[in-house]
Amino acid sequence: MLDRSLIRTLVRRALDEDLPDITADAIFAPDDRGSAELVVKAPGIVAGLAFAEVTFATLDSSAKFEARVKDGARVEKGTVVATIEASVIALLSGERTALNFMQRASGIATATRRYVDAVAGTNAKIYDTRKTAPGLRHLDKYAVAAGGGENHRQGLHDMFLIKNNHVDRSGSIRAAVERIRARRMVQKIMVEVRDERELGEALSLDPDFILLDNMNPAQLRAAVERAAGRVPLEASGGITIENVREVAETGVDRISIGALTHSVTALDISMRVSRKAPN
Repeated sequence: MLDRSLIRTLVRRALDEDLPDITADAIFAPDDRGSAELVVKAPGIVAGLAFAEVTFATLDSSAKFEARVKDGARVEKGTVVATIEASVIALLSGERTALNFMQRASGIATATRRYVDAVAGTNAKIYDTRKTAPGLRHLDKYAVAAGGGENHRQGLHDMFLIKNNHVDRSGSIRAAVERIRARRMVQKIMVEVRDERELGEALSLDPDFILLDNMNPAQLRAAVERAAGRVPLEASGGITIENVREVAETGVDRISIGALTHSVTALDISMRVSRKAPN
């Protein structure tokens, strides 16, 4: 679960883009109370409920938020996933912020679960990448985990990942690895390789992981056979829901997919505010 203070920071930043809500403020009195439901309008995986809860609590400290399901739950169209009681102004002012967070997170979780289900029964696990929305990486990666996926490095700081540009500029994989090891830092090392020659060079250096960049299934199978379990192998590049099963069946340990977060389709969720009782 994400740290509550981080959620509050992200919510406050989002609300600052919207407020004040001149429409709700003009129509309703501050003491006008109401209730609302968050309703899923398409089947999928729910994520981001805490963001909705914090949104309404930020606008009304007396708001009551009841989640009807947990993050990671599979839901059908029409499912009420949460109810809220709060001032009508808070409900209307927070509606879009709460839905933006939940729809994005739920869309990512839904896409992730599709990939996880597609490779079920194989050795491969589904990983995200750093191709996240600027400022929302924690949300995006949380959503991947809610969908059953695994988180890759959080940023540039928590694992060494030697990519093509590092190799081309430093001169070789060996040169890059040796410079990193000379620093005597604790972070693990992953090396990206483009072909059989680079794979051999990487294997000779015993990194913690090897990333197989844009290799076809035949090349992946050959890499798995050559590595013989010495180093965990990760496939990346060109992975789709149509070919992910074939990639997983080559025997790779990890499959990283940028599309989980960089081109997410939001899950359709709406908020229904209860009508005012007739006088």
